[in-house]
Amino acid sequence: MVSTSAQLIFLCLFILFSATATTATDHIVGANKGWNPGMNYTLWANNNTFYVGDLISFRYQKTQYNVFEVNQTGYDNCTTEGALGNWTSGKDFIPLNEAKRFYFICGNGQCFNGMKVTVLVLPLPPPPSGSVAAKFDTLRFCSSSGFPQGIGGIKGCRFGICFNLVWVWLDLVVVSDLT
Repeated sequence: MVSTSAQLIFLCLFILFSATATTATDHIVGANKGWNPGMNYTLWANNNTFYVGDLISFRYQKTQYNVFEVNQTGYDNCTTEGALGNWTSGKDFIPLNEAKRFYFICGNGQCFNGMKVTVLVLPLPPPPSGSVAAKFDTLRFCSSSGFPQGIGGIKGCRFGICFNLVWVWLDLVVVSDLT
């Protein structure tokens, strides 16, 4: 029979290695059609939700097009004067690092043919209240379990990641061994 300490070590390692961090979304402008004239980028932007930490990427022929980040005046008038950024690689990944409205245009005259897009970046939503409560339950359980401290730099299970699967496993394996 496997000891309870060994099971707790397995549990915490399982959580650590199976956890996937919240990752940023890469929003490819124009989806599979890319950054080209004649597209309705307003419709594309309205069908996406942008959060702080996401990326917006532009895919285009670098010999024909480019991308400028501009202010609202530059966007409205299709001008690059006072541009905040300029990309020309043909495969540009631009971090959306703050909650605000971003304005992008093509600077070679194609802005007048529709090559412009504006996106509203929202702050990250708060985690669901249930996951916060579960995180604290994990901390309380692991800190009171006698789990060895300092294994791999992890102090018990205090890295604060939990899943419903863990609770099922705890109910089926650990709790049944404790009774």
